[in-house]
Amino acid sequence: MMAALLLGAACYPTTTRPPFVSLPSATVVEWELSVREATQELALALDADSIPVRRTESADGWLETGWFDAATLRPTTRRPIGVDIVRLRAWADPSRPNHSSITVETVYRPLDDPSRDDHSLDRVVPPNHPVAIRVGMLLDRLTKKFGDPGEVAAPAVAPDTGLKKKAAKPDSLPQPTGVPHR
Repeated sequence: MMAALLLGAACYPTTTRPPFVSLPSATVVEWELSVREATQELALALDADSIPVRRTESADGWLETGWFDAATLRPTTRRPIGVDIVRLRAWADPSRPNHSSITVETVYRPLDDPSRDDHSLDRVVPPNHPVAIRVGMLLDRLTKKFGDPGEVAAPAVAPDTGLKKKAAKPDSLPQPTGVPHR
């Protein structure tokens, strides 16, 4: 019993990470760096590229900017509505031995809705957004430096091609053998 209490007291279950995960269409890359090193390298590269990192928590593997103007890359106090005001968040998580998976999202808010929590309003900027292009090029450079050869930054999900799958009509679905069609 005492061993269990000591073991529980030795754990430090708190983290500074935000209580939410990245959006599904965030960019994911893998680097041969520890979580701490990957977070630091990304923060330094963003700062060097004039993207205003506001908070870096290397021990917990995440960073974020405040809301900033997409054209000037300067922090802003303007209301964050529309694609002209964006925010970047990144998480580094352990992956293979001696590697980290880095997830980066650049988001905007299309609208304001006081009845919803702030993060639920966030949307990933389109791939042709100037900040998305800039961050993509930065991630490509860092992935060439720290990633496996041939790996480049890519969205976590395939981009929407605009093609819609035709839904099958219930009548055209194959019927199991031995079951009459109704």
